[in-house]
Amino acid sequence: MHPAKVQRSRLNRLTDLPNVGPATAEDLKLIGIHTPHQLVGKNPVALYEDLCVKTGVRHDPCVLDVFMAITRFMDGEAPRAWWDYTPERKRMQGNAL
Repeated sequence: MHPAKVQRSRLNRLTDLPNVGPATAEDLKLIGIHTPHQLVGKNPVALYEDLCVKTGVRHDPCVLDVFMAITRFMDGEAPRAWWDYTPERKRMQGNAL
């Protein structure tokens, strides 16, 4: 969902989260995340690594940006676009992804 349309009071499905569409929702389900509230306190890097291991594919690093956006949102930050996290991810990973 577009971050501007997200409503904290209406977080029933994964696609109610900012930046999450059907494909990302399916990726999250693959790693055991079935509800938005399961993301509280989760480490986005660990989620990304779990997804890569589970699928046997090194996913685009933008997936990590999305995971950063949704975990931070569920930990109380305002909804933000996934690309807002790209510079932080690049610094954090030394642009190795």
